[in-house]
Amino acid sequence: MENLEKIVSFCKRKGFVFQSSDIYGGFGGFYDYGPLGVELKNNIKKSWWNYTVYKRANVVGLDSSIIMNPKIWEASGHTKTFSDPLAECKECHKRFRTDHLIKEQNCDEANLKCPNCKGLFMPSRQFNLMLRTYIGPVEDDASVAYLRPETAQAIFVNYRNILDTQRVKPPFGIAQIGKGFRNEITPGNFIFRTREFEQMELEFFVKPGEDEKFFEYWVNERMRWYVEVLGIKKENLRIAYQSKEDLAHYAKACGDIEYKFPIGWSEIEGIANRGDFDLTQHEKYSGVDLKYFDAESGESYLPYVIEPSCGVDRVVLALLCEAYTEIEGGRTTTTESAKEIETVLRLNKNLSPVKIAILPLVKNKEIITEKAKEIYNLLSSHFYCEYDEAGTIGRRYRRQDEIGTPYCITIDFDTVEKDNSVTVRDRDTMAQERIEIDNLIMYFYKQFNNL
Repeated sequence: MENLEKIVSFCKRKGFVFQSSDIYGGFGGFYDYGPLGVELKNNIKKSWWNYTVYKRANVVGLDSSIIMNPKIWEASGHTKTFSDPLAECKECHKRFRTDHLIKEQNCDEANLKCPNCKGLFMPSRQFNLMLRTYIGPVEDDASVAYLRPETAQAIFVNYRNILDTQRVKPPFGIAQIGKGFRNEITPGNFIFRTREFEQMELEFFVKPGEDEKFFEYWVNERMRWYVEVLGIKKENLRIAYQSKEDLAHYAKACGDIEYKFPIGWSEIEGIANRGDFDLTQHEKYSGVDLKYFDAESGESYLPYVIEPSCGVDRVVLALLCEAYTEIEGGRTTTTESAKEIETVLRLNKNLSPVKIAILPLVKNKEIITEKAKEIYNLLSSHFYCEYDEAGTIGRRYRRQDEIGTPYCITIDFDTVEKDNSVTVRDRDTMAQERIEIDNLIMYFYKQFNNL
C-alpha cells in the first residue's frame, strides 16, 4: 500500500490525476485527469482503438448515448440482478461490501467486524448499483432512467443497425469506448474502483459452435496488447479463469487479466463468452428479430458473443505502477542530486504524455532561445512537445524524466554557430547524439514507429 500512496501523491504533484471537486473537500469515487493524465489516457485509448479496430477488417466502431431506454436494463437483467451485498454496522452505520470484508478478514459473514469501530453488522442485503436519474420535467416513476453501468448493452441494441448498414457478417466485432457509472458501496484504491469510469469494450459476434475458438483467440490477443504494445512485463500479468460457480449468469466462460498492483493481483480486463444471452433477451423484450441470416447456407441464428472489456482507469493505474521508478542518488551528475531520490517514469514512449522536451542550454542568450522556439514550432505540429527554459539543464532533464518524456533536445552554441544540429537525449539510456535540425522530424517518426 505504501507504493500506491506514492503513486497517488505523484499523480497529484505532477498533474496526472486530481481528486474531483478538490477545493470543496472532494467527492468520493470520482477523479479528474490533469494535463498529463488526460494525454496518457488518450494515448491508451488510441492504442486500443488502433489495435482493436483499425488493424482488423471485421471490427467497426460505435459511440452510443449514456442514457438509454430503461427497458434495455430490464431486458439485460440489470434492474433486478445488478447488485452487490451490503453490510451496515449496527454501531456507526458505516456501509461496506460484504464480500470484500469476508476476503479481507478471512471469516464468515456472522463474525465480521466493522473496520471503522469494530462493531457487528446487521444481516447483509443486496444493493443495486444503477445510478438513477429522471428524464423530463416531472420526477416520477414514469420518468425514471439510468446512467449506463456498462457500454455493452448499447452495442447489442445497435447490432441490427450495424448489420443492416455496414455489410458485415459473423465473425465481426463492434467496439466502443465510453463512460459508465456504478454506485459503488465502497469505492477505493485510488482510480482502481470508482463510481464514474471509462471502458474499452468489444462485442465480437460469432457463429454458435465457433465461440470457444474465438474465446481463446481473444484471451491471447488481449494479453499480446498489454505485453507487446503497452510494454507491461509479462510476469506482472496473469489470466485467472473463473469457475462455473463464480461465472455471471449470462456467461459460458470468463478469463480475467490481472495485474500485480501494490494492492495485490487485481483485474484490469475480463474476456467473457456471453453465449447468445444478450441478443436473446433483447429479441424477446423488443420484439425485433435479431437473428443473422446466412445467405450461403440458408441458415438463421443468433450469434454468440465474445466480450473483451477493460477499464481505462485501471490500465492507467497499472501503467503508472509499472513505470514508476525511484533511483537513489539520481542519474544526472551534479552535487544537487547526489543525496536525492530521482523519479523516472519509464512509460512506453508511444504512451508518454509529452513526447519531446525542447531545452535551450541557457536562458539569457536570445540567439539560443530563438532557435529553440523555432525547433519547438517545427516539431509541435507532429508531436506533443514541451518547451522548458527554467533552471539548470540537469534539473530540466530530471523534470522530464519524472513525467516520462522519452526524448529531450538541447540547443547550444554549436547549434547556432557551427553545425545547425542539436543534442537528443534518450530518457532510459541517457545516451546523447547530435541530429541535424532538418532531419529531426524523420528521426522522431522512426523512433516512435520503431523503424
